[in-house]
Formats: sequence, structure tokens, C-alpha cells
Amino acid sequence: MSTVLKAKDLCKTYIVNKRQNNVLKNVSFSIEEGEMTAIMGPSGSGKSTLLYAVSGMDGITAGEVSFCGRNIARLGEKELADLRLDEMGFIFQQMYMLKNLTVLDNIVLPACQSKKNKETRRETLKRGEELMRRLGIIDIADNDITEVSGGQLQRACICRSMINNPKIIFADEPTGALNRTSSDEVMNELARLNADGTTVMLVTHDSKVAAKCTRVLYIVDGNIEGEYNLGRCEAPSQMRERERSLNNWLLELGW
Repeated sequence: MSTVLKAKDLCKTYIVNKRQNNVLKNVSFSIEEGEMTAIMGPSGSGKSTLLYAVSGMDGITAGEVSFCGRNIARLGEKELADLRLDEMGFIFQQMYMLKNLTVLDNIVLPACQSKKNKETRRETLKRGEELMRRLGIIDIADNDITEVSGGQLQRACICRSMINNPKIIFADEPTGALNRTSSDEVMNELARLNADGTTVMLVTHDSKVAAKCTRVLYIVDGNIEGEYNLGRCEAPSQMRERERSLNNWLLELGW
């Protein structure tokens, strides 16, 4: 199993009102191919900052971030943009999509922008439809984004994140704006993609969401304070015990 992502002594500092705010402090961890890793911690602990830093969406102050063997801290803006487009997928709590495009057109847009994609538009649309069918939303392909539910739209965002066959998906509170039913549906889809081999790193405050992951990293005040290995969930009947054991561990850490 190869290492997809590795952070070493990662630091992120902001200057606010001439005062130094150390959000990430010498953070080190790695994510192996096929893992589904959750980042948890109190509000303001640095969870989202960590995700943005290791995905190249935000710069780092010190340390190294290696993505498939490449130190992304040394890449220029154009190289980083191409890397994010071609080899990473992104899902956010706010489901950013273009209002003047249909759901399907939003999904295939990253593929149309990628220089690596040598397909015809028809072939790309067919792949987009296959992803939508896989996630059970093919019936909304031609809808405007204002005509679908939040759960459907987030599943469409998952399709969009997969359109360029990324090596990893980064998800920042992907269920945060959804009700429990839609949240479960979205997490089931992410877990299914992970079971098929897609590497996932997600930020969440929800232990029910984290319990579907293979591993949980707990961050407090910019430091990773603990790691909990859940392993892969083999059956729905295991979820109650996974949630119980994870919650007990979180309580020990002061959750």
C-alpha cells in the first residue's frame, strides 16, 4: 500500500492585528492509499485549516506536504491548480455549483477543464451520467441546481469530485448542512467509494460520520493529540459498536 499524502512538521501561522496566531504546530501524519481518514476536534482546533493546507488550497508557513511523492509546498500556483484539478477531488459543506448549468454539466465541468482529459464531450457526459447512476441521482441530470434537494446536490458534488478519477477526495464537513437522513445517504456513498479503492480525508464534528471511517485523527489547538484506528466497516450491524467505541475514545480526550 503506497502513501498518498504525508505531512511533516507542518506549521500554519496567521498574523492578526500584528499578533501571531499559530493555527497548526508541527503536525505530522500520513494517509495511505485506500484509507478513509476523519479529522476531528473542537471548534477552532485547526481541522479545516489542516485540510486546506495539505490539499494545496492554502499555503503553509513551515514543514513539508508530500502528495504522491511531490512536495506541494514547492509548486507554483499553476502547478498546484493543475494538481488539484487532475488528481484531487473536493467536497464542501456549502455545495458550490454554477447556477446557469444543469446538474450534469456542473459534474463534468472539471473534466472539460482538464488538459489531461482526451475524451470527446459526449464521452465525458457519458461518464458523468454513469457516476450519477451509481449514486442514484441520474433522474436529476438535466435539472437546475435549484430544483433538487440538499442530499441530491451533495451526491452530485461527490460525482463532480470523482469525474477526473482523483487519487484522493478531500471533504470539509460534507454532511454539515444536511439532515440526518441525507447525511447518512451521503456518508454511505463516500464509504462505498472508499470500499472501491478511493482514498478519502474528511473533516467532521459528527462522531456518527467519523465512525464510518477507517481511522480518526483528533486535533486540539493545532496539534494532533491522538489517533484511533477503527478498521473497515464490514457490515451495518457493526456501526453501533463502532460509534460507541469511538465516542468513548473521544471522551477520554476531552471531547
